[in-house]
Amino acid sequence: MTQIKFGTDGWRAIIAKEYTVENVARVTLATAQWLNEKYNNPSVVIGYDCRFGGKMFAETSAKVLASNGIKVYLSSEFASTPMVSLGVVKKETSIGVVITASHNPPEYNGFKLKGSYGGPMLTSDVDDIEKIIPEVSGFDVNTAIEPFVENGSIEYIDLEDMYIKHAESVFDLDAIRNSDLSFAYDAMYGAGRDVVRKLLPDLTFMHTDDNPGFEGVAPEPILRNLGEMSEVIKLSENIDCAVATDGDADRIGLFDSAGNFVDAHHIILLLIKYLKEEKNFDGEVITAFSCSEKVSKLCKHYGLEQTTTKIGFKYVCELMLKGGFLLGGEESGGMAIQGHIPERDGIWIGLTIWEYMAKSGKTLEELIDEVYEIVGPFAFERIDLHLSEGQKQSVMADCASGAIKELVGRPIQRVDDTDGYKFFFNDDEWIMIRPSGTEPVLRTYCESTSSEEAINLLKETHKQLLN
Repeated sequence: MTQIKFGTDGWRAIIAKEYTVENVARVTLATAQWLNEKYNNPSVVIGYDCRFGGKMFAETSAKVLASNGIKVYLSSEFASTPMVSLGVVKKETSIGVVITASHNPPEYNGFKLKGSYGGPMLTSDVDDIEKIIPEVSGFDVNTAIEPFVENGSIEYIDLEDMYIKHAESVFDLDAIRNSDLSFAYDAMYGAGRDVVRKLLPDLTFMHTDDNPGFEGVAPEPILRNLGEMSEVIKLSENIDCAVATDGDADRIGLFDSAGNFVDAHHIILLLIKYLKEEKNFDGEVITAFSCSEKVSKLCKHYGLEQTTTKIGFKYVCELMLKGGFLLGGEESGGMAIQGHIPERDGIWIGLTIWEYMAKSGKTLEELIDEVYEIVGPFAFERIDLHLSEGQKQSVMADCASGAIKELVGRPIQRVDDTDGYKFFFNDDEWIMIRPSGTEPVLRTYCESTSSEEAINLLKETHKQLLN
């Protein structure tokens, strides 16, 4: 029997290999047991994205929960992860379950768990569920869903409509619709494809049809996967900004009017500036260790508290749950802001950026230049270094012992070891080394004055580490 191990906030595996109806039933049985031990009259919202078999796996989970006396609100159609998390809050359920593998390749599916607050389930709770996953499900996976629907233990809900009404109550969508700016959206064949069209029907749309194989490309909104969007912008000469979201629409990719990719660090800075200056919001800014140091500089400018966590949105979310947050974000494109749920939401962040542009009447480039006037220009790059396991362990031993006194001929001023090792040349330039937990790979990151300089520093660092 397959051993099922949870990752950050759930389980993912290859469809028809480890990810089967039987194994989904096993994971759901553990979830049901945990719920019945922890709650009186527990309830769950279940949603699924556009991946192969999503509806089937979601119905399997719903039937298992319902057969264990748990009230289930099952999405009537595919939904994004933030839609499920919002549904948990609106329906006041115990938890949420999302059948999704997020940004992972098309052969994967997964089982994400969401807390009652509408964000990633706490690590301790995820661990408790993992510990009680049974060896066999003992559940008849062929059980029909209709009896559970007829007796009211499974109720279909429209999570997309719920999300649309929530967005309409928060955003000035008329300002976006009536602005002189032109926007584009790339759904990457993911779960955000219909909701954006319903909110803003006059955009330029890409990859919004049904394609559970994602054209063989992992639906992760990073530059190497979004070349087509960049080319469309360059050829059109009429798109001011484009947003892309991943398979379950909780991460964002952003492009300016020249087809240049705008990374998460710049998005976080833009959000802070907009929320503080234009919305007059206050609160703590919580960012993961791999984020730009410019975040701290901008927060000091506005008198905002800033906290750095280990890498992983679950760590960001745990601090957000204490209340009083302005923004939580990570380098991989996941962000949450005040006025919404404590959950990454690529569409929500995209709407915020578009509202900022529309209400200010400024281009994305102009808004970024305004950020630079406060914190200074910068660029961020990441290159993974593939090496042997022995080399990886040797490098990490040098990092831990303090043996690295200089990199690329430049002295190290200080080291931060919050999650990996960040070596500072000065307050604005640094190189970070962080090991993969599962592969002979080092994640290496650099913040510097330009993209070219950052890439050069990383390549030279790689040569030094491998010598």
